[in-house]
Amino acid sequence: MATGERQWVVDVRNRLKDVNLSAEMEQWGKHSIYRVPSCIKDLDPKAYKPQVVSFGPFHHGEAHLQPMEEHKQRALMHFLRRPNVPFEFDDLVAAVYEVVQPLQDAYQKLEEVFSNKDRFVELMIVDGCFMLEVIRVTAGRSSDYASNDPIFSRHGVLYTVPYIRRDMLMIENQLPLLVLEKLIAVETGKPMNEDLINRLVLKFLSPASRPLAAGLGLGLHPLDVFRKSMLQSPPRGLRRRTTFEPASSEIIRSAVELYEAGIRFKKSKTESLRDIQFKHGVLSLPVIVVDDSTEYMFLNLMAFERLHVGAGNEVTSYVFFMDNIVDSSKDVSLLNSRGIIQNAIGSDKAVAKLFNSLSKDVVLDPESSLDDVHRMVSEYCRKPWNMWRANLIHTYFRSPWAFLSLAAAIFLLVMTIMQTVYTVMPYYQSKSSSPPLPPPPFAPSPQ
Repeated sequence: MATGERQWVVDVRNRLKDVNLSAEMEQWGKHSIYRVPSCIKDLDPKAYKPQVVSFGPFHHGEAHLQPMEEHKQRALMHFLRRPNVPFEFDDLVAAVYEVVQPLQDAYQKLEEVFSNKDRFVELMIVDGCFMLEVIRVTAGRSSDYASNDPIFSRHGVLYTVPYIRRDMLMIENQLPLLVLEKLIAVETGKPMNEDLINRLVLKFLSPASRPLAAGLGLGLHPLDVFRKSMLQSPPRGLRRRTTFEPASSEIIRSAVELYEAGIRFKKSKTESLRDIQFKHGVLSLPVIVVDDSTEYMFLNLMAFERLHVGAGNEVTSYVFFMDNIVDSSKDVSLLNSRGIIQNAIGSDKAVAKLFNSLSKDVVLDPESSLDDVHRMVSEYCRKPWNMWRANLIHTYFRSPWAFLSLAAAIFLLVMTIMQTVYTVMPYYQSKSSSPPLPPPPFAPSPQ
């Protein structure tokens, strides 16, 4: 035992010599595509699993994704054989080899699943060309496919591309946009504008979104671009903190209870998830369309924020906030009546259940602007007048019978007061109208 302990000490001392904090920081800073750990994935495994196509190495070769590999190879052939193509295939391969190291570094623990560099380059080219072709066909820019093509036709755009779009938002199924930049640069013979690549990808993922502002730099991958599009409007009127403050520990009330406390809801001026404000008793929230894709979209965005240091916490904070104010179908109905929640999945109860399930193991970042909103709403609800009004509404206006009972009680009280007044008034009126009493007969005269 003693010898073993000494060997353990020797091993630790040897490892200490290899510790390099700056190298560790540089290594972690290169990753942007992650395997979702079991503690997150086990809550909803299907939300992180691609359905029809793999991008990158993590899900490559899985049996249920194999049918799309044939279409990837066809996309590569179309990309290479178009008329007036000013490059050779070798040029494409050489361009990707130039950036193979940063591409490999983007994947966390890549060596565990894909250690062969040549196969990795092949995968990047094939998947990159397929992604470009799908994006271009959807935008109507590629017309050399057959009209009955199962993927690259109007029929495919209608029935298959939505699943591809979904898979492009899986955190484990990302492709670095550096690949697209290299492919387009070789295809066009000139460097590609990074902003144009961001807009090309975003137009495919969310056609109705406002284009990203210029100068943001090339996105890490499609999920990163999509997240930035949801947060591009900066928060306004934030309180600057001079010291660290813990996140608010109070549970904010549901939307219905806030409404009863006098808080009104309205749509924010933008659709940014950061555009949530509370002023003068009015809570402004961005419009959100809740459909079949909402759950997996938020789960993957939150997983990215949790795993990518420095990404921020805005999407997670938004989900936490919405879970607080949405407890039941009544809250969804109220927000829907104000145009804030657009329900495309059916029942209001299903929407409430969705937000409640999204927030498992979620905490609010104390540096988030939403924590300021949280505090202001809580302070507003604690004011005596607002508390009294909320209690009054909660007690007497919850049902028509309670309201009728209150109205009857008030009516009886008013009638009793009026009866008392009418009973007492004649006495005082008769007393005031009677003549004054004469002076006593033997009253002494004043001196």
